[in-house]
Amino acid sequence: MPLQITVRTAKPAAVSGDVLVIGVWTLGSRRKKKGPPDALSTLDRALSGGLTKVLAREEFKGKKDQSVRVPTFGKLPVHTLVVLGLGDPAAMTDAEARSFAGRAARAAQTEKGRRLVLALPDGLESRLRYIAEGLVLGAYRFDKYLTGDRRPKAELSKVFVVTGAAVPETVKDDVALGEKIAAAVNISRDLSNEPPNELPPPVFAEVARRFAKENGIKVEVFDMAEIKKRGMRLIQAVGQGSAHEPRFVHLSYVPKGPSKKRLVFVGKGITFDTGGISIKPASGMGEMKHDMSGAGNMVGLMVAVAALQPPVEVHALMACAENMPDGNAYRPGDVWPSLDGKSVEIINTDAEGRLVLADALAYAKKLEPDLLVDNATLTGACVVALGNTCSGFYATNDETAAEFAASVKQAGEQMWRMPLLEELKDQLKSDVADVKHTGDRWGGSITAALFLREFIGDVKNWVHADIAGPVTTDRAVGWCPKGATGHGVLTYVALVERAAHASA
Repeated sequence: MPLQITVRTAKPAAVSGDVLVIGVWTLGSRRKKKGPPDALSTLDRALSGGLTKVLAREEFKGKKDQSVRVPTFGKLPVHTLVVLGLGDPAAMTDAEARSFAGRAARAAQTEKGRRLVLALPDGLESRLRYIAEGLVLGAYRFDKYLTGDRRPKAELSKVFVVTGAAVPETVKDDVALGEKIAAAVNISRDLSNEPPNELPPPVFAEVARRFAKENGIKVEVFDMAEIKKRGMRLIQAVGQGSAHEPRFVHLSYVPKGPSKKRLVFVGKGITFDTGGISIKPASGMGEMKHDMSGAGNMVGLMVAVAALQPPVEVHALMACAENMPDGNAYRPGDVWPSLDGKSVEIINTDAEGRLVLADALAYAKKLEPDLLVDNATLTGACVVALGNTCSGFYATNDETAAEFAASVKQAGEQMWRMPLLEELKDQLKSDVADVKHTGDRWGGSITAALFLREFIGDVKNWVHADIAGPVTTDRAVGWCPKGATGHGVLTYVALVERAAHASA
């Protein structure tokens, strides 16, 4: 069931629930007197001074990410009190507000709470959209396949957000939009978390079709016959070794009024990647179910776009295939034509993502986008360079890079600009085709981006996001749970919103 969020002006101790989470600025940032902050004084009295003692023992200063858990023993209308540090109020952003709410939701889940009371410090009542986003994102669980005793014993279902300040007149709209944006990100998470036997390319395409129809988004799906007919031979090559045929999905949103900009997004949708003939080691291969996260992000993005109804045109393209070893699989040494017309020499069948993206980008350029963005779990080289919490992105010019970086910052995600080093392009020269699809080991993420650039034609503003690291995490942090994170969706949503504001 969707999380029910209500907002009211009230004192935290006056609202009943299972868990009370209260946010606290750094102690001393807005006050000089000793003892607990005013927001905690009433709670401290109800606990006979016990809260002050616990905060002192734990050396709680309200620093960002500090937390203290206190059982109430029936002295408050909740069974557990959690105090979360927010740091300096001057450093608060929309993304930090989202993170605070995500931590609060997870704290309630940990305490097996069904009803959460979330007390906001003064100043956060203006960020209710992002509070709602954080609550829905933080409460996320992928428990679809758990049965019996493995099912969660309690599920967070209601949140009462309380503030000492006046509630804005836009509260209902702010919260509703936040819930919809977060639900869209959770769709991307669900798709990435699905086991590969349940989500081959044809099923993925039908899921995308269903969400599109539910949200008033136009949808086209190309099956294998149509893929061949249109000349998308690289998608065909990657997908033909599987019993599950590839699919190409095109979702489009066109505003009712005039549109001054057209944004096109592209996602890699390898629903499972064995490496093909260049087969991967067994260790960790199960994680390759997440190799379609770029395409999953596209579904979530378009659901969010439907909620925003921006005055700009937005398209999302998904190239979906399953990379399997088979008698009909493509091979190292093959030469395949592309939708763009260039011939491609296959070097390593485990570098399949850039092949399906190449045909998708060639299709995308025909839409004449003002901005073209592709996102893919593309290279391990990018993870080696930037770690598991930061994506790399490439851009064709500084202006486009700056706009994308501003969107990343607004979303609160981590992405770092990488260089398109022209001297590495020589690694892609082939003796038998127009281009090789992989270069040397060194600079592998860069040569992958250079390969993709071969297929964007005369598109001036292009961004390639290599999101291989942060699309999953092995521990919960901020608004992200363990498992699939939906990394990238919030950045792309911010990019659309910024384009909409610029066009207004």
